Amino acid sequence: MAETKPTVKPVTAVQVKKTGNAISLLAPVICLVAGYIIWRFILGAEGNFTKHKENHGFMGAFWPDREGATGIYKMYLGGIIVPILIGCFLTVLTFVIERFMTISKATGTGSNADFIRKVQYHLANKNVDAALAECDKQKGSVGNVMKAGLHRYKDMIGNTELSTDQKVLAIQKEVEEATSLELPMLEKNLVFLSTIASVATLLGLLGTVMGMIRAFGNLGDDSGGSAAGQLSVGISEALYNTALGIGTSAVSIIMYNIFTTKIDGITYGIDESGFTLTQSFASLYK
Repeated sequence: MAETKPTVKPVTAVQVKKTGNAISLLAPVICLVAGYIIWRFILGAEGNFTKHKENHGFMGAFWPDREGATGIYKMYLGGIIVPILIGCFLTVLTFVIERFMTISKATGTGSNADFIRKVQYHLANKNVDAALAECDKQKGSVGNVMKAGLHRYKDMIGNTELSTDQKVLAIQKEVEEATSLELPMLEKNLVFLSTIASVATLLGLLGTVMGMIRAFGNLGDDSGGSAAGQLSVGISEALYNTALGIGTSAVSIIMYNIFTTKIDGITYGIDESGFTLTQSFASLYK
């Protein structure tokens, strides 16, 4: 009976990146709490108002009634939606900074087109080690994917058991595996920006409607010229919600589009690097 050798699966050169999601979950909560603190203790500080009312119980401590604000402190009078919108804006800033740092690192150094041309030159001269050195210099996602593919490329050069087509498929599979690990890291947390871009405007409109209801409700308690004055003040306070919502949504949309454009450029570079490896191997090692 012939002895059978166990099939050994090739070890991939791609290393799984372990990234926790705890920060992504905690950041919005922390930002909402910070939004309330800014609204309650900075915008709503007693010294910013000329009139104070007696506040009792939990609601009195959570949402004190204030009157007579000037300048930016009128934002406090916009209602309980204001701290939520401030929290949304802080969340946008947090993930803009986080995504900017991550995508800047993933972009690497220099131009992707120049990097791929250098790799193509070294591969044409059958100098895989020099191509790997270029990947170490690039330090980005395109370089990481290219490096993983080059390791498999180098292994396939000395492989005598597989056909050329099988070797090309092995290189292509390695590139696909590396790509599947790089892309989620690039797109992570963009969902927060896209969600806030849609929700912030609606929250702003909700706060405005609630403020208008409160303003018209107070209108029934007074009469004469003072009633019209209080109504105009109430409407202006309610519109702070709309301004905050639209501003937050605008920043989210702009930054989301900037980041997706950068990711598309990196993705194109990754696709081009995979094509370069397979075409080079197929032409040089038939």
